[in-house]
Amino acid sequence: MTFADKQAITNGVIAALRAELDGFTRAAKAAQAAATDPDSKAENKYDTRNLEASYLARGVAFRLVETETALAEWEAMPPQDFSGMRPAGVGALVVLENQHGPAGYFIGPGGGGITVEHEGLEITVITAASPLGRQLIKRQEGSIFLMESGDRRLETVILSVC
Repeated sequence: MTFADKQAITNGVIAALRAELDGFTRAAKAAQAAATDPDSKAENKYDTRNLEASYLARGVAFRLVETETALAEWEAMPPQDFSGMRPAGVGALVVLENQHGPAGYFIGPGGGGITVEHEGLEITVITAASPLGRQLIKRQEGSIFLMESGDRRLETVILSVC
């Protein structure tokens, strides 16, 4: 992967976060409306529609703030070049290979789980706090390590760090 590839992937992650933010904004408005709608008022002591709607509104609001924060962090993250045997850190694009084939990971400040396809390779955003992120931080291109995959450990090589 090149630095230009990395910028294209970063733009894809930011676009995905914006799309998530739009969806959570719409969902938050709908959940808030449902929670405050007079029709959702309890009809008897066993009717929990209003309570459920308020829990949903709170959960969606939390995800909205989390996504806003991740988007702001990605937009503010300066482009960094991790090539030249520099160890991986937040902002690094890492390509691994094991018996399942190649896999790409972008160690980001937030937005873990977002995937972006680039030139036929699926790139997954992980954070430094994730189990795989903790394994990759401070490793360099060419490093070999045992990657946890369910209940198995796969010998994995870092093909590139950009």
